[in-house]
Amino acid sequence: MIDQAALRAAIGQVEDPEIHRSIAELDMLKQLEVAGDGSVRVLIALTVPGYPLKDRLEADVTRAAQSIEGVGSVTVDSTVMTDEQRARITNTLKGGSDAREVTISNRTRVLTIASGKGGVGKSSVTTNLGVALAATGKTVGIIDADVWGFSIPKMLGIDRTPTVVDQLIMPPEAHGVRAISMDYFVRPDQAVIWRGPMLHKALEQFLVDAYWGDIDYLLIDMPPGTGDIAISMSQFLPRARALIVTTPQPTAQRVAKRAALMAGKVNQEILGVVENMSWFTGDDGTRYQLFGEGGGQQLADELEVPLLGQVPLLPAMREGADDGVPVAIAAPDSDAAVAFAEMARRVDDLKPRLRSHPELIIS
Repeated sequence: MIDQAALRAAIGQVEDPEIHRSIAELDMLKQLEVAGDGSVRVLIALTVPGYPLKDRLEADVTRAAQSIEGVGSVTVDSTVMTDEQRARITNTLKGGSDAREVTISNRTRVLTIASGKGGVGKSSVTTNLGVALAATGKTVGIIDADVWGFSIPKMLGIDRTPTVVDQLIMPPEAHGVRAISMDYFVRPDQAVIWRGPMLHKALEQFLVDAYWGDIDYLLIDMPPGTGDIAISMSQFLPRARALIVTTPQPTAQRVAKRAALMAGKVNQEILGVVENMSWFTGDDGTRYQLFGEGGGQQLADELEVPLLGQVPLLPAMREGADDGVPVAIAAPDSDAAVAFAEMARRVDDLKPRLRSHPELIIS
């Protein structure tokens, strides 16, 4: 005889792969039938028509059911939630509040990845650090705050748009990292030509209308400079900490310092410095400092913070950015992958403080 209570509990513990809550909590398990021959039929209510992860959810439910002794074949059918059911899920995810609040848990550690200039590899650092943190078992999200020069979804290999449940956006996920970006909402032949108020509104949607939940880390890929987006983000997340990215070149280091000065102006603590493009190793094993040397350590010394990592130039990083395969996946034994793994360990050891005030409400 099949223990039907155990069967229901096992299936109910399966997580919706987008919302990362159990289907029991989300009231997605609608019917459970057990036949005399041990075959099982399950009816799941999907959040939206055309739910993109339907096959994955069905496979997870099947595995959970077959973990119970006596279960034979499993058939998973699906229906679609009504508007009222979706509204109840939104209400659950927002804790019963109708206020437009930041949807990030109080325990989430928020890091802005910033520099005073473009071209130093902030997006590469953000992507690969996020994947390295996820590889340690952390739950990670990335906000692509470079509204004009978005690149995070491409670097992660995300090729689908977000699902919208009622009024909440579910950030798509790849390599254990969830990400939200203007890339999902702008056609390839469009340019984002926005000024301050519209930029502020876009960031608000990334923080308020995107559902992040109880993730461990939220990384913010900042645009170059210290303009509108940097100011808005400091208002939304005043307790975020900053990672400053530079190259070994002294000129880049001097410009990157301005991002650190910006952080100081808004009372944002600097966690450390990351030096990107530190060297290139030739076929002969010789390291070549193509962009000079010492800029990262010099900046860290000036700011009185640690140099958290030096990331070498590596063809696999460039190729991975184009193909959507981060270096930790494409070349896990490479110097760059090892550098990001060590950086993730050091970042986690530093125990960044919590994000913005929990009572912060966007008007």
